[in-house]
Parts: sequence; C-alpha cells; structure tokens
Amino acid sequence: MSISNTALTIEDRKLLFTNLLRADEYDRTMYKRMMSGKLLGFYHPGEGAIAPGIGAATFLNQDDVLSPHHRAHGMAHALAKGVDLKPYLAEHTGKAGGCSEGRSSFHMSFPEHKIYMFSGFIGFNFAPAVGYGYAAKLSGKGQVVMMCSGDGSYGQGRAHEAMLMAQNMKLPIIFWCENNGLAIHAEASEMHPMPDISSLADGYGMPKRIVDGQDVFACAEAAREAIDHAREGKGPMFVECKTLRLKEHDIGTPDLIGSTPRSKEDILKQAEREPVKLAMQKVLADGLFTMDEIDDLRTAARAEVEAAWDWADAQPFPEDGEAELMTHVFAPNAEDAA
Repeated sequence: MSISNTALTIEDRKLLFTNLLRADEYDRTMYKRMMSGKLLGFYHPGEGAIAPGIGAATFLNQDDVLSPHHRAHGMAHALAKGVDLKPYLAEHTGKAGGCSEGRSSFHMSFPEHKIYMFSGFIGFNFAPAVGYGYAAKLSGKGQVVMMCSGDGSYGQGRAHEAMLMAQNMKLPIIFWCENNGLAIHAEASEMHPMPDISSLADGYGMPKRIVDGQDVFACAEAAREAIDHAREGKGPMFVECKTLRLKEHDIGTPDLIGSTPRSKEDILKQAEREPVKLAMQKVLADGLFTMDEIDDLRTAARAEVEAAWDWADAQPFPEDGEAELMTHVFAPNAEDAA
C-alpha cells in the first residue's frame, strides 16, 4: 500500500516536534518528582520511547478512541490528543482534582477525549478495544481505535483473540506495538520466535508496517496510513514501532536483562538515537526551526509543565471517611448489590 497520501506538511512536522518537546519535559519532571518522593505509586520512565506515542495520537480525531501505552504513563499519547494534563498530574499525587479523584495513582480516564482504558494488567486493553472497534463500525461515523501496547503484551492470549476478531469483522482498530525489546527484565527474543512481533499479523491476513520508533515523523506517517486504512472500512492494521528504553522499567526496579544489569556502555550508545535528539537534527537540517526557536519551544514546554504541577500541587486531598471511600463503588454493600 502506498503511503504517499500520508506525507507530512511543514506545519505537521512542526506540531510533532513541539509535542515531542512537551512530552520530554513532562517525562523528565515526572522522573525528578518520583525520585524526590513527590509522586504516589509507580512511574515508568519514557526516556528513549516517547516518539511512538506522539506519532500515534497527534493526528487522531477527537472522537477516535485512544488506549495509551503505559510507558511514561501514556502522557505522550494523551497530550498529543489534546488532553489537559493538569488533572492527570494531580492524580499522580492523590489529589481530589485528579482525573480519577486521586484514587488510582496513575490510571487515566478522559471520556471527553475518548480515552477510557488504562490498567496495571499487561495487555488488558485488547478486549475492550475490540468492543470499541465493533461499536465504531456499527455507528458508521468513521471512528477508529488506536490501541497502543508493548511487546510483552503480545504474549497474552487476549491479544490473539482480539486480532482474530478484528480481522474477521473488519474492525477499525490499529494495533500499535511499541517494541522496546524488553518486558521488565525479559528480552523480546526470549518470548517471540520471530524478530518482528508484527509477524503475528501475517497469521490473520492483517496488513502490517514496521517503523523506526525513534523517528517521530516516521511514526506519524505510519499512524496516518493505518488510521486512513481503518477509517475507510478496510479493517485493522498492525504497526510495530522499534523503540528503546533508556531507563529502568519503573523507578525502583533494577535495570536488568534477565539477571544481569544492563550495560551502561550499551545504554549510552542507544542514547545517540534518543528521539528528541534525532528530531532536532532533522528540523534544523530542513530549516523548520532555528536553534533559538527550539530553545524558545523548550522554555515554553518547561513553563507549561511547571504551571501544570503548580495547579496539581494546589489541589486538596480527598476527604477522609467511609462515605468518600464508597463513592463510585458499584455495590458498596449487600443491600445495594441486591
């Protein structure tokens, strides 16, 4: 399939680069806050792996359903779709102003942006993505479902059930695999017999693409092709973004491959392909921005993040007591359950 219709304009590329800088600033600040004890729960750093999320979501329509990947807690995906991240940051500090009213630590829900799915269970989102894909097909409004997941999740049985149903029913779902080659400590090569996880799509007759997940522009072009394919009623597509993870799986977990610490030399070598660095080289070479303009964009992104955290920090904590704990619980007692 030709991707000539997915060529990025100058304005598209500027938007992608700006979103990439914003996501990078959020991720760096989240890491610092977690290390200083200012976050609740976990944080899964995104350094090295934020380009796929920007590429996946920047050109989605507002009524398209998005299921973000857990890397960097889906912030690259969410901000690229236009989400105001202030309530999400407040959620990370357990505040009542959080998107889940401080109950979840980092599980997001932004129904107004068609983001419903985030969970601690690996690969949980395959099943609901099929449901949303079926609903989108029935509605006939041209919606698509962008279902983002890592390489480790494709060892789950529900992944194969989802791909089978999506292809059989020609559902408008993009299976967006962000393959950093590691599922916590286990290498993808230990869990998959083929070097490309997208080879799974072959068994379902599903079209696939493999892209450089360090290149935000390549990710965006692949996303556009897959979105157009799904929106036109041609069924699902599998996109595998070959990306990197430059820090530990989550802060506090040893950074290992199997039982062996990851080589610092290897990580430094991989860091040469950090997505902001690569994108900056391209936009400078193509004359999209000057270095001074990039510095201004970085300053604006940093100010955005600081203002968002000031808002989150100013939010109150939820009220104590049983009544608050039972709010939003489907059946808090036997009488209600009956």
